[in-house]
Parts: sequence; structure tokens; C-alpha cells
Amino acid sequence: MASNSLLSKIATNDGHGENLAYFDGWKAYDRNPFHPTQNPEGVIQMGLAENQLSFDVIQEWIMKNPKASICTPEGLAEFKNVANFQDYHGFPDFRKAIANFMSKARGGRVKFDPDRVVMAGGATGANETVMFCLANPGDAFLVPSPYYPAFYRDLGWRTGVKIVPVDCDSSNNFQVTRAALEAAYEKARNNNINIKGLIITNPSNPLGTTLDRATLTSLVKFINDKNIHLVCDEIYAGTVFSSPKFTCVTEVMKEVKNCNRDLIHIVYSLSKDMGVPGLRVGIVYSYNDTVVNCARKMSSFGLVSSQTQHMLAAMLLDDEFVTNFLETSSKRLARRHWIFTTGLEKVGINCLKGNAGLFCWMDLRKLLKDKTFEAEMVLWRMIINDVKLNVSPGSSFRCVEPGWFRVCFANMDEHTVEVALKRIRAFVGVEFEGNKKRNNAEVFVNSPRKNRWGKDGLRLSFGSATRRYEEVMSPRMMSPHSPMPHSPLLRAS
Repeated sequence: MASNSLLSKIATNDGHGENLAYFDGWKAYDRNPFHPTQNPEGVIQMGLAENQLSFDVIQEWIMKNPKASICTPEGLAEFKNVANFQDYHGFPDFRKAIANFMSKARGGRVKFDPDRVVMAGGATGANETVMFCLANPGDAFLVPSPYYPAFYRDLGWRTGVKIVPVDCDSSNNFQVTRAALEAAYEKARNNNINIKGLIITNPSNPLGTTLDRATLTSLVKFINDKNIHLVCDEIYAGTVFSSPKFTCVTEVMKEVKNCNRDLIHIVYSLSKDMGVPGLRVGIVYSYNDTVVNCARKMSSFGLVSSQTQHMLAAMLLDDEFVTNFLETSSKRLARRHWIFTTGLEKVGINCLKGNAGLFCWMDLRKLLKDKTFEAEMVLWRMIINDVKLNVSPGSSFRCVEPGWFRVCFANMDEHTVEVALKRIRAFVGVEFEGNKKRNNAEVFVNSPRKNRWGKDGLRLSFGSATRRYEEVMSPRMMSPHSPMPHSPLLRAS
């Protein structure tokens, strides 16, 4: 093996972040993946934010529109033109289609200029491209916590950009405030850290919530006052399934007096809203002409394939399809969210009230032995190793309170969801006060819904969990259609 002294710092550092617990859970799944019949006692993947609920709508359109693909007899006539195309501006119809879909995913309340649509290799590539355009190595961006764990990779691994967390907590449902922004900004300045901007994810990953108009307006005013950039990661804009409606930064930007549009940038992708992460469609949309020009040149390092552009241009310019897809996806996400959260409530587990995204922010603080992140890790490893569920601990999202977990619910069928809920019920072992004591070792904790479950609250019955799994994970109770994805380590999430 070559000496590390012969390699670059990027090749030899751990900036990619795979040492985080967030990725450890994926590795546990990868070693022992759940399958309804082949491996019914395997780990269920609930750490991967994929939207698999509306593939049939896309597949139906593809079947009805064979000319959209250059790999069909009907579309073969365009093969040469598409295969030879390599302009980093992208097909004009593709940029028009993306602008159209972005508008419809935001309720048609804002319009987007196709000439400002810049391609990138997924949201990962789009975020990194924006960083290269806005900051130098050593510069930093404020990011409200909790935030996406792979931001360390996406924003800083190759660019040298740093993250300065803005601490938010459950006292106001993790809403970012002007006071918290000011505190983080001033502390960074006092430590000689050059703050170049603020990055927000709206809708939030991992919270599954949207920013209200007043908060978003406050953020725009903040960056305008400080003369720093605002990067809005809106890759979950089309996953809103209940009120309040999503408010795009473009709507607010127009309402803020003397707003400097050159400071506003949007990152978008089709990976979450349409559930097609493998197509690697990332978008940079900036109101700064210089950023658009630079990002477009940089997109040569991560273009969307011409074949993908060709197909999506036809699909996303079909207004009937787009309207039907967004409405269907929203209804199905709402139903899945309801199934999962009500299932948790039956065992006394609550989640932050959400209205968007592909996940829940699950509150297990009452199950911690101590209010520490060490206790969170102990509980998380029990969930991974005993319950066989890969959920993501809040500490990997830089949450300031131990005991919160992100749980993804849209990357599996309903039968697998039911299996997951049965495993949780077996693990928690809810009992009413007065039930006879178990013969095995038990740990008593307070219930998030003590008034419903009695003063003894929740009981974590570890000793009996194995016996219960024999019933919970019986192959005859599984769906033959439950997914068994390939290694999620290669996927964007």
C-alpha cells in the first residue's frame, strides 16, 4: 500500500463523514438486510429518505409515452441527437421542464426562469457547486440544527468550507430565531471565522416541517442586514402533505424591502419529490448572474445525462402528468405518515408534528436512562441490534437534545411498515398498571403519555423481545413486495 504521504489530504482525511452513527446504521442494514421471506429477521431500513410511494404513476406515463426514451423502437430516431449532446447548458426543453416542475411543486405561486436553471449531479453536487461559487476554503456557513448529517461531506469535504451550527431546541419545535442566528454569527466573528452565508433546508430534514412565512422573512432580512448569502435547500418542496402550505424563498424575497437578490440561491433535486435519486438530477437556481455563469461552467463535472434530460423534458412538460403525480404523491405521503405516527402513538411514542418530508422526528427522550448523548447511543444500538430497525439518532443531525430520532417511512411498502411497528410494540412492551410483573429483567421509564398508560408508563421488556419476534417476524405475515434495496452507502439521502 502506498504511503499516505504520497496522497492528497482529501484522500487521507475522514471528511466524508462515514464515521458518523448516521452511516453506521446503514452499514448494519447492509450486513443484514431485511427481506420478507429470505431474511425476515433482518434489519429494516428506516434511515434512508427515499420516496417509493408513487413509482407506479411514473411507470404508467413511461408505458404510454415510449417516444420519450431513445431505447425504444418509437424513440430510436432521436438516439443520435441525444447521444451526441454534451452542452453543459443542457437541453432547452429540459431546463424549461425543470422550471415548470419547480413552479408546480410550489403550488404555482412562483415562476422560475429556465435560463437560471443549472444542472448538477444530484443535490450533493448542487450544494457543493454553490459552495465553490460563494466561499473560499476556511470560510463558513451558518446552519440551523438539527441538520442533514452529510452536509459536512456535501458542503465542506472538497471545498474546505466550514459549518457553524445555529442551536435550536424543542422549546419552540426547533424553529430558528433571529436571536439564535445573531448569537451564532457574533460568536463566529469573535473567533475570527468568516461567515459567508446561511444555509437552510425547507422543508426540514430531519424535522419534516416547513418554515412559516414570518420565520422565512426574518431569515431573508437577517442575511440582507449582514450582507451574506442565503442558500435554500428546497429538495423536499413537493413532499408537503398537509397544512401549512410550503412557502418558497422566492415568494418572501419579493416582499422584503430592498432585498439584495444577488444573495439568494436555491438548491433543488428530483430525488425526493419524484423519488428518482438514481437519475442524479440536481439543480442550482441562483438570482446572482455571476453565480449562474460560474455554476454552469462547473456543471461540466457533474452533468445530468442527455438521455435523462430527454426523457424528463417530455415527462415534466406534460402538465396533466405533473398535476396528477404531485396530488397522488401528497395523498400517499399523508396516508403513510398517518399510519406510522398513529401506530407509534398506540405505544405511547410521539413525534414532532410534521407536514412534509419522508420521515418523522420521533421523540424517545422518555426512554433514555440518562439525559445524555451516551444514553442516546445505548438506546440507538438496542434499536439497531435488538429491534433490527435502522433509525437515525438525533446526535448525528447535531441535535442539541438527546433522545430524538429520525425515522423514514416512505421507502417501503405498508406490510413492512406494519412489521416495523410490531417490532417496536414488542420492544416497548406497553402494559397497563396492575398487570402482573414479568419474570424477566425489566427497565421502567416514564411514558410520553403517562395519563393514558398509567403511572408505571412504558416498559422496555428486553428479555421477552426475542420470544415476541418469533411471532412478529413470521414470513407469512410479510409482503412479497417488500423492497430489498442494494447498499444504501452508494445512495444520496
